[in-house]
Amino acid sequence: METNQIIKHLPYQKPFLFVEGINAVSENGITGFYTFKAEEFFYQGHFKNNPVTPGVILTECMAQIGLVCFGIYLLKDKLDDVSVPKIALTAHQMDFYLPVLPNDKVTVISEKEVFRFNKLKCKVKMINEKGALVCRGQISGMIQMP
Repeated sequence: METNQIIKHLPYQKPFLFVEGINAVSENGITGFYTFKAEEFFYQGHFKNNPVTPGVILTECMAQIGLVCFGIYLLKDKLDDVSVPKIALTAHQMDFYLPVLPNDKVTVISEKEVFRFNKLKCKVKMINEKGALVCRGQISGMIQMP
């Protein structure tokens, strides 16, 4: 499955799509990226005169790349050209280390821990362009094909 096909099957759209591209994907993991543009909707109020990407948005970015894109790849044999999977985040635990500012590009690296009965659990981490660790943790969810 081509990486642009994975993105095509995502159940998100702007302004809530936090996947720009996928660098690599295999049965064991996925690596993708996103650039947080200065005009993103959440910067208007977080924080006043000092915009910082909210942790919940960073978690969402890691979920979209590290769980949903990865899950679509793992279930590629069950997809047709127009299928859009249903996703339910079941658990996450994140530790945050560095802020992500407007126009920062981040890379998400996800490694499969368990994939069984359409439940996927992964170790995820996000690094910035300098290679510094922004956040890391575990994320899991259920993926249902239409």
